[in-house]
Amino acid sequence: MHAYLLVGREISNNQTSITKLSKKLHAKIMEFPIGKIEDVRNLNNSIRLSFNEPTLILCRDIHSAGEEALNALLKNLEEPQENVYFALTTSSIRKVLPTIVSRCQIVRSTPSGNENCDHGDEEIEKFLKMKTGDKFSHIDKIRDRAKAIEFTENMVNFMHRSLHEKDVKYSISKDNIRLALKTLSGLNANGNVNLQLSNFVINYN
Repeated sequence: MHAYLLVGREISNNQTSITKLSKKLHAKIMEFPIGKIEDVRNLNNSIRLSFNEPTLILCRDIHSAGEEALNALLKNLEEPQENVYFALTTSSIRKVLPTIVSRCQIVRSTPSGNENCDHGDEEIEKFLKMKTGDKFSHIDKIRDRAKAIEFTENMVNFMHRSLHEKDVKYSISKDNIRLALKTLSGLNANGNVNLQLSNFVINYN
């Protein structure tokens, strides 16, 4: 993986994640703000030549960038360059374009003093193992849009982390992530809560 989306409300926690990631990759950090398409063009000019050492391109608050800029950045995420990694930060995954999310490994920062928070992983894992009928019973209890968005967001995060588990069926997992992102996008666009979640259950592999 060469692109990472660091999710966390506290800047200090995001900075901790950035430092840990750079050490893991043995990469130096090069911060580069992305707001408009000109910024992406400038970035491309900077990384056009090959890097001699691993470099982590840090783009903070990626959710604030314009859609045109994000679509241009997408090409960099889709076509890895040797020794170049990307770290994109955001306060909430739901604010980021699904196409960006789908090409990144999610790294979620935990709130201070709560390092063991599992962000709903236990609920999501239990839900995904349910039989179809039980899944429908579960989502019927989710009436509030905010709770539905939180539930789906946790599902996307859980699925991303599961990609790195042993014996994972990668192609099926990727399809399920796309389905979850489509559901999240529909919920954020004010689509019917029950319909969006039901479509997920019907199409989940």
